Amino acid sequence: MTQMRTHTCNELRLEHVGQQATIVGWLENVREVGSTLAFAVIRDFYGTTQVVAETEEMVKCFRAITKESTVSVSGTVRERDSKNPKIPTGDVEVVPEKVEVLGRCHYNELPFEINRSREADEAIRLKYRYLDLRNPAVKKNIILRCGVVAAIRNAMIDHGFLEITTPILTASSPEGARDYLVPARKHPGKFYALPQAPQQFKQLLMTSGFDRYFQIAPCFRDEDARGDRSPGEFYQLDMEMAFASQEDVFAVIEDVLPPIFAKYGTYDIASKPPFQRISYNDAMETYGTDKPDLRIDLTVKDMTQLAKTTEFGPFQEAAAVKLVPCSGAELTRKQIDKLCDDVAVQAGAKPYWVRMDENGALVGGVAKFLVGHEDALRDLGLVPGSLGLIAAGTKDAARKMSGVAVKMLGAAVPGHMDEKRYEFCWIVDFPMFEIGEESGQLEFCHNPFSMPNGGLEILEKAEKGEMDPLDIYAYQYDLVCNGVELSSGAVRNHDPDIMVKAFEMVGLGEADVKAKFPAMYNAFCYGAPPHAGIAPGIDRMVMLLAGEPSIREIIPFPMNKNAQDVMMGAPSPVEQKQLGELHIAVVETP
Repeated sequence: MTQMRTHTCNELRLEHVGQQATIVGWLENVREVGSTLAFAVIRDFYGTTQVVAETEEMVKCFRAITKESTVSVSGTVRERDSKNPKIPTGDVEVVPEKVEVLGRCHYNELPFEINRSREADEAIRLKYRYLDLRNPAVKKNIILRCGVVAAIRNAMIDHGFLEITTPILTASSPEGARDYLVPARKHPGKFYALPQAPQQFKQLLMTSGFDRYFQIAPCFRDEDARGDRSPGEFYQLDMEMAFASQEDVFAVIEDVLPPIFAKYGTYDIASKPPFQRISYNDAMETYGTDKPDLRIDLTVKDMTQLAKTTEFGPFQEAAAVKLVPCSGAELTRKQIDKLCDDVAVQAGAKPYWVRMDENGALVGGVAKFLVGHEDALRDLGLVPGSLGLIAAGTKDAARKMSGVAVKMLGAAVPGHMDEKRYEFCWIVDFPMFEIGEESGQLEFCHNPFSMPNGGLEILEKAEKGEMDPLDIYAYQYDLVCNGVELSSGAVRNHDPDIMVKAFEMVGLGEADVKAKFPAMYNAFCYGAPPHAGIAPGIDRMVMLLAGEPSIREIIPFPMNKNAQDVMMGAPSPVEQKQLGELHIAVVETP
């Protein structure tokens, strides 16, 4: 035990009755019962203990101490007359003989009640995060995170991986998001970049002869916040394996993660290996998303050809029409309208709907345009007693809308979601290239360092016009759990000739590759092993395990949605002298 205390506030039990004890912690509450009796609750990291003041002098002592001051209480442990079975120390209390204030709280009013801080406005919680973290319900998420990280680290070491840290100050490279730039004082006009991921470094470690690498890696991306993504920085289990295939990576992850999810998760059921594998195209067609929640038993059905035979203009004009049938959907018209509105918020467009009543007749929504097609709709799963949400539009829009409909119907209609479990799957066979929304040009779909399925030969065929480059697939894979993408990974492109040819497909020549990725290109020219890796997100993983809807709940000191640290006041202006040393001038943009 530490020098200041003999016991923690979660340690005293009936066997300690009659003993002298010293506890330290925060004064959580004082309840006075007359002038000679008061009950105080002392809270430390471990729990709470009741202290009973039974003299006028001691009651005055506690009355003079503001709540949330840190105190030391020494006294005798005794059995409580009125026990509290809700806490481990509920059978005993301490009768104080000496009370000392160690750190006074100088405010009579707190920004929120500590044990109810999660009910406060998030901006206030983040500003006073050090108070928010005193709440045991908030603190437990951080403790959970520590346990998960330790378990991951131990498991990776047991699998023969070496923990190696990679640089934080590095070179800017095009990896999909905006870089955080750091001006180089000794090199005017030049900048370091904080790594979006240790991607290049871990591949260089493979070329250096290390066989298995991992780290709990900090990553930095200047991107907007979402419920499952924190702006600024995040952490991932970064790993890479030399002389390895996709199957080797899958085997390690499927061995490491399920026991951790089963032990630390809100639910104690997790997928057993091998995880289900779904191709990207099949996922988009069957679930409307490449992040399917396999706890939901609803799937998407294609009704494009059927829709073309109707007289409904939006169906005839749409490139794709998708149906999400849901049995047992006993929803009112008002509930259906709200559901469709909620889908529109996330998908950007509102679905149509139709019911098939218990007699097999179509009613409501767009039913009048589908009368006569009952048998075809039954074949697609719209059985009597079902509700169908229909997405129409471009191929991508219909997929997205139907994917949101699956998720929302699964949550809204009882019996379609086995919520209390963790369901993993692999999404595989991603397209190597895509047409960029903004550029309209061919771009890498995911990781530019991935190995195309077919190697150099398939790229050359596309270059000659013998096949569509959009039909080239890569050895890329995503790990998905309960509809949340935990990770992307790939078998890496370790051949400089294939690397150059892949970049030529998106308009970058050999000189560009050498300029943008000089270390990797040169290293590959010295004999690189085939290698593969993945990087599951620690923050998202802990968010799932804790059952929290927001990733900020499992980060000790998170930024807000606008990438601001309101507690520390960051980002903040700096002195002109500092800017001068860095050769930077701040100018207003028009």
